[in-house]
Amino acid sequence: MRVVFAEDDALLREGIAALLEDAGHEVVGRAADAPGLLSEVRAQQPDIAIIDVRMPPGNSDDGLVAAAEIRRSQPSVSVLVLSQHLEPAYMLELVADDASGVGYLLKDRVRDVDEFIDAVERVAAGGTAFDPRVIKSLVGGRRQSLLDELAAREREVLSLIAEGRSNRAIARKLHLSPRAIERDVQAIFRKLELPESEDHNRRVLAVLALLGH
Repeated sequence: MRVVFAEDDALLREGIAALLEDAGHEVVGRAADAPGLLSEVRAQQPDIAIIDVRMPPGNSDDGLVAAAEIRRSQPSVSVLVLSQHLEPAYMLELVADDASGVGYLLKDRVRDVDEFIDAVERVAAGGTAFDPRVIKSLVGGRRQSLLDELAAREREVLSLIAEGRSNRAIARKLHLSPRAIERDVQAIFRKLELPESEDHNRRVLAVLALLGH
């Protein structure tokens, strides 16, 4: 997997780059600011760009703006955004109307190296990885009519899908059988009116429903 990583803190930038390389991935570009990030992504065409939200030159949401630009202009490049603070609006802006190949994690998730690397790999493969604390804040703060039809465990399963977890991983976390989780997932698809289709990934569509799209 080819990675471009953007972070203005040099120590953190090199540390995370080293983690990725130790996991067998190639860091093909590093950037300390948003313009540098966009230049590296255009030049390297990586599988994924990992981006800090707050970066120079404005030290505001420059990284997020650059991430949105990458998703618009180079949709083949997956994007994983790292944020210091819980800001669900940033995640919603990043997702827009397509949740595939996108992730949003709080920076302290990097401390669990295996989980962080797994999230990077999921997003690079076209999946999702949304921080559970962000998902929890969204689930607690908003409801859509179809989501109201979900049972409590089905909402919990959907939140774990949004984190990017597979059915087997969800089963382990909830101490249930994979068959029970599969039944819950199928019930979620049915209640959210997501018929089986070759053109759409129902797990991604279900995540979008959770996010309010």
